Amino acid sequence: MLDHFGYVVTVLLMVAGLFIVIARGNLIKKLIGLSIFQTSVYLLYIVPGKLIGGTAPILSPQFSVYSNPLPHVLILTAIVVGVATLALGLALAVRIREAYDSIEEDEILMRDQIANSNEGMNA
Repeated sequence: MLDHFGYVVTVLLMVAGLFIVIARGNLIKKLIGLSIFQTSVYLLYIVPGKLIGGTAPILSPQFSVYSNPLPHVLILTAIVVGVATLALGLALAVRIREAYDSIEEDEILMRDQIANSNEGMNA
């Protein structure tokens, strides 16, 4: 189990993030759950990229085992995209709060249904 510690942490973070997204109605909590889920995906790529005893891929006669730098580079890009996505989600949550005076999903849906039923009666 200790040999696969990185994968165990990855799966636990993935399950926790997915549970938060599904089980919570608060939009901010959903964004936090998505962020946790994204972190687990980062780990999923980084964990196999590091080899025990591997060094940076600088050619030298002293070393024969090298770690792959590609997953680390790709994850740096994914982190930037994740931060931008989180910022957009928070901005949308602010606009939703201004429009509906709530960030709870159930209250927003209820207010939408009431507004739609009122429009149907007026038409």
